[in-house]
Amino acid sequence: MAALLLLTACSSNEPAKSPGNPPSSSTSSSAPEALTPVTATALVAGLTQAGFKCGTDEAYALCTSGAASVSILNGDHPRPPVVSVNASGPADTAAAAIAKVLPKVLEVAHISQPQDIASWFDAQKGKPAADMTAGDWLVNYAAESDTEEPGVHLTVTDKLCKTACQAE
Repeated sequence: MAALLLLTACSSNEPAKSPGNPPSSSTSSSAPEALTPVTATALVAGLTQAGFKCGTDEAYALCTSGAASVSILNGDHPRPPVVSVNASGPADTAAAAIAKVLPKVLEVAHISQPQDIASWFDAQKGKPAADMTAGDWLVNYAAESDTEEPGVHLTVTDKLCKTACQAE
């Protein structure tokens, strides 16, 4: 089964300031993390440094590790507009391939709430599709089984992206 993780971003990732609210003392991971944005080029460099093999085509950079591949929409955005992780084969096999690389992809891409996203992804086994929001990211999961190329797709989209947020 094929698995795809799509992480999309194009806007500033500066933390929101709320002067009237004191910091929470909760240890919950549900509060968005303030992470410095990384460009698509920096993400590709980071994945290469993490052991992925990377190349580019017209609109995307493609990085692979084992059975999983990561597609990154190229562009000059502060954060890459599209990042996706894909793996082919039966759902369980594809999901396992994605789960193996997902924490590193989220870390290198500076996606907020990586533990929440990874836990949520693990909980989607057996489902055909699902969505969640993590900070300013929209996360979409889809598993395809009755297609020519079965697989699992995880897409993370920057909800703040306004321009050139998808390949044309």
